[in-house]
Amino acid sequence: MSIQDNLTSIKKELPSGVTLVAVSKTKPNEDILEAYNAGHWVFGENKVQEMVAKWEDLPKDIEWHMIGHVQRNKVKYMAKFVSLIHGVDSLKLLKEIDKQAAKHNRIIPCLLQMHIAEEDTKFGLDDSELSTLLQSEEFKALKNVKIVGLMGMATFTQNENQVRKEFAHLKSIFDKLQQEMPEISILSMGMSGDYALAISEGSTMVRIGSSIFGVRNYQ
Repeated sequence: MSIQDNLTSIKKELPSGVTLVAVSKTKPNEDILEAYNAGHWVFGENKVQEMVAKWEDLPKDIEWHMIGHVQRNKVKYMAKFVSLIHGVDSLKLLKEIDKQAAKHNRIIPCLLQMHIAEEDTKFGLDDSELSTLLQSEEFKALKNVKIVGLMGMATFTQNENQVRKEFAHLKSIFDKLQQEMPEISILSMGMSGDYALAISEGSTMVRIGSSIFGVRNYQ
């Protein structure tokens, strides 16, 4: 199956209203161009330097999503072009994004990352940290970032009930938040292994890599 075939069959499965982020991390520009020429232009990277290099070489109408954990000192490199930052898990990081966005006269859309998994290795806010952040005067003073939704990763497990429960928990946080912030519209949850479950629990954005580009080669 070619990249184009993989994209076509995945897109057929996705309900309307669910955005596909093709996770292109570690993949060469030729693979991204193949997907782009097949009509897909939303790509996700998890390392800022790799994303910057690809942005410089590839068509400028590609939407680049930063889906990995973001270090504050790297924000400046992507501030002029990044379309959406998924993994925002602290006020400090938001303030840095705001500062760098202002230099480029941009408002950068961001998703707040929630910690929903049982694994300690995953980053993210818990419910009380979320409300503390959003109610803080420091947050309200930010002019160059816009919170457009939430993102979360389920536990890496074969236990579907657990994954479903974690996604449902994130959806309930999202629904509650939407009552206070009607402008939020994106719930980014679900990857190659669990996106069907995520969609059934209300995801509006899925991050899929290996099912499109094949297995990754980490060398």
